[in-house]
Amino acid sequence: MIYTAIMGHGTVGSGVAEILINKRKMISKQIQNDIEVKYILDLRDFNNLPYSDKFTKDFGMIINDPDISIVVEVMGGVTFAYDYVKQCLTAGKSVVTSNKELVAEKGAELIKIAKEKNVNFLFEASVGGGIPILRPLVQCLAANSINEITGILNGTTNFILNKMIVDNMDFDSALNLAKEKGFAERNPAADIEGHDACRKICILASLSFGRHVYPEQVKTEGITQVTLDDVDYADKFNCVIKLIGQAKRLKDGKITATVRPTVVSRECMLSNVDGVFNAITVNGDATGDVMFYGKGAGKMPTASAVVADVMDCAKHIDARKYLFWEDGYDGYVTDNTEDDIKLYVYAKSNDFDALINSFNSIFGADTVNIKNSYNNELVFITGFGKENDLINKINSLNADEVKIMHTLF
Repeated sequence: MIYTAIMGHGTVGSGVAEILINKRKMISKQIQNDIEVKYILDLRDFNNLPYSDKFTKDFGMIINDPDISIVVEVMGGVTFAYDYVKQCLTAGKSVVTSNKELVAEKGAELIKIAKEKNVNFLFEASVGGGIPILRPLVQCLAANSINEITGILNGTTNFILNKMIVDNMDFDSALNLAKEKGFAERNPAADIEGHDACRKICILASLSFGRHVYPEQVKTEGITQVTLDDVDYADKFNCVIKLIGQAKRLKDGKITATVRPTVVSRECMLSNVDGVFNAITVNGDATGDVMFYGKGAGKMPTASAVVADVMDCAKHIDARKYLFWEDGYDGYVTDNTEDDIKLYVYAKSNDFDALINSFNSIFGADTVNIKNSYNNELVFITGFGKENDLINKINSLNADEVKIMHTLF
């Protein structure tokens, strides 16, 4: 018999409880061992559930019970979750979590404790919800050296941008619709400011490249400044705007990591990822590009990934799975502004002729551009150049008579 405890009975936690309890026979058959939920930790009362007798408000019952060998953390946040998870690992209990903020901030430390105690710390559901991505990275793609990870990592922002693109809905209206449908939280900052996607690219980069990447090291920009004008002009370039997370290995062993609105060609597979769906492309030196696609959040998809980790822990109850990365260091994540890139630039001026003259003198003919004299607007996509050089040119264009409305990658 394997006893588990669940810490948190919110959206994901309730899904985990339902699967582990309602599908107990099926799960036990697959892992060749009986598995039982013994405790569910939550400060609220749930008196009308079939498993109401399992609830406790006392963490001590979990940490002090030698029968508990696997703990599921689905509380969210860092403060209490970090303290409880650390105590569980130190006590020799394996931990499964969907908490991307915890893994992004404290992953290296918690993985190290798990290794020292010969237990497991698994977090498949922390990236992509029900999309299997972390296990394939360490198992199916284990023979590869990962070069780059690029993806749409947040379903809320993808839904909002999709509504702007398809339905010509302005940002605020699309955000309100996302809230009405339950895709966005009451406070959507973590999504629309890019923090959620940032945490996910940190986890993916840490696992792929072997060193911890912290959120503050990632150049992060959300979608709050994207306008319908940007969407319309991108369409004229046969492109769409997506919030893209990317991490890339450099030749010197360092990496770059960014989250930012990006102009994506309609010829790229990511341009067709719509609604609340996520898609992650992994480039390995042997496989080339491999894509993982699906709903990146939601009660049951995420709970499914959590339970799969619980089952994995149960199968490896006396043998730790290899899942490890070292801590990072200052300078490990670099801006790498020497990369050759293109930039989308939206400029406006009351003096259209001055704008065009300035543009021609600074950028020359190596652009694809749209001149809109009626609105005194010029929108262009630069030719390839070093990021620093392109930014310097844009700053030169942004003189008194010219205003840069938006720059996208």
